[in-house]
Amino acid sequence: MLPARSADRAAAPDGGTRSPAVGAQAPGSPAIHAINLSKRYRDTVALQGLSMTVARGEVFGFLGPNGSGKTTAVKLLLGLARPTSGEAMVLGAAAGDRETRRQIGYLPELFRFQSWLTAREVLILHCRLLRLPRHRWPAAAAEALHAVGLAARAGDKVGTFSKGMQQRLGLGVALLGEPALIVLDEPTSALDPVGRHDVRVIIRELRDRGATVFLNTHLLEEAEQVCDTVTILSKGHAVATGTLADLKASRPGVRLQVTGLPVGWRQRLAAFGTWTTDGDWLLVSDMAAGKVPDLVAAIVSLGGRVEAVIPERQSLEERFLELLEHE
Repeated sequence: MLPARSADRAAAPDGGTRSPAVGAQAPGSPAIHAINLSKRYRDTVALQGLSMTVARGEVFGFLGPNGSGKTTAVKLLLGLARPTSGEAMVLGAAAGDRETRRQIGYLPELFRFQSWLTAREVLILHCRLLRLPRHRWPAAAAEALHAVGLAARAGDKVGTFSKGMQQRLGLGVALLGEPALIVLDEPTSALDPVGRHDVRVIIRELRDRGATVFLNTHLLEEAEQVCDTVTILSKGHAVATGTLADLKASRPGVRLQVTGLPVGWRQRLAAFGTWTTDGDWLLVSDMAAGKVPDLVAAIVSLGGRVEAVIPERQSLEERFLELLEHE
């Protein structure tokens, strides 16, 4: 099937298309705002009380293990399924609104193009579905192919493409028409390191032009490199939301190289946090914010010589696993 880039772009009276800045209904509204969004399939609760806000112009990471409810949430936001309870606003209108859906680019995790079409023909077909003016089709297709690194394969049939190349083509389809919101479901899952780098570049460029990117992924490294804000989902509800800096600041620490400490120094410095060693380094975790200068002063007062101080934060993966373990 085709990627679920739902509905066509609305046609303007002059035969062109309406502006991709669909927020005209509510210019100051967030790109996505969900309140107690829930979905039940008979006895199975797929999503339970999800509340979150995605600001316009940011890259938002939607993270969670398999079965946590991420795909269900995306379907509800795109209007591909109806919630059991709760509500969501997308680009200033109720989720599923027909006009608003025309301003959303969507790359699903699983999709398939007609194998007998060329890459250019696939994009031209979607230009037609988007109701872009006919004279813009060649340029729009060429721009999309260039953006995803397939310009040299424009005339090749999709049936000859590797999975990674088809993934690139699907991303190109999602970029057609300069959508205000781009929803990417595991966009780098089939790509090699070069392809993943290229997708990160595209995501940053989309943010720079003011678009909102909703990134649904289980690849924490990808999210850590491009996302401004993330929500971590577990068992159908959000367990954490915030900027990467906020999430990873929950257990700040410091790495030190120190010489000259007297016997019994651990007891006298125990109040600063949990001490461990890593070769010649001393590691202090669970420190209170802003206590590094006090720690250094305390070490010096004991006769120690501080040769290196490196502040440390949790990686997103460490924080992610910690939250899931707590759940």
